[in-house]
Amino acid sequence: MTDAVALHGFFRSGASYRVRIALNLKGVAYRDVAHDLRKGAQKSAEYRAINPQGFVPALEIDGATLTQSLAICEYLDEVHPEPALLPADPVLRAKVRAAAQVIACDTHPVQNLKVLARLRALGHDEAAVGAWAAETIDDGFDAFDALIADHAGRYCFGDTVTLADVMLVPQLVNARRFGAELRWPRLLVIEAACLELDAFRRAMPENQPDAE
Repeated sequence: MTDAVALHGFFRSGASYRVRIALNLKGVAYRDVAHDLRKGAQKSAEYRAINPQGFVPALEIDGATLTQSLAICEYLDEVHPEPALLPADPVLRAKVRAAAQVIACDTHPVQNLKVLARLRALGHDEAAVGAWAAETIDDGFDAFDALIADHAGRYCFGDTVTLADVMLVPQLVNARRFGAELRWPRLLVIEAACLELDAFRRAMPENQPDAE
């Protein structure tokens, strides 16, 4: 199984981190194929043959190549239904998806390497680039924190890990990297609870084969 499943990623990639968590939660063994984003490895012709978008992650599994971390996580949830990352109740499932998308669609992409490189190309200095990233993360977490406020429990939506938790933990790594103000006490409590789980700990950037 390990040889059959290949995760193309990078140890510091938040999107790759999400997929590592999901794979670990589902008990799916995989091999790492690292692409150093800082050196532009993801832009090579060889990698674009795997993922035409030139982003990580890409997951080779079940005879297919899947891209986009949310799509990959939902595929894993459908093919390996236990433990479920999405609730059975349709309303709660929609709420979990909405919270996950706040991070995966509206926060992380606006402060990723590609966007920050474009800001530099437009003449913004490093202080301005860092402030852009931090403000983007602040706005995203303000919304995320509000969306889960009515749902008590150990994790974002109760006492079961969901797709929202899988998105949250990697984004907090980015928040610290860019010096965002960590003013969301409950998010930090949830993060600590998640990191008590082996699936999350093994997925941490510092625990990857290509970590530096």
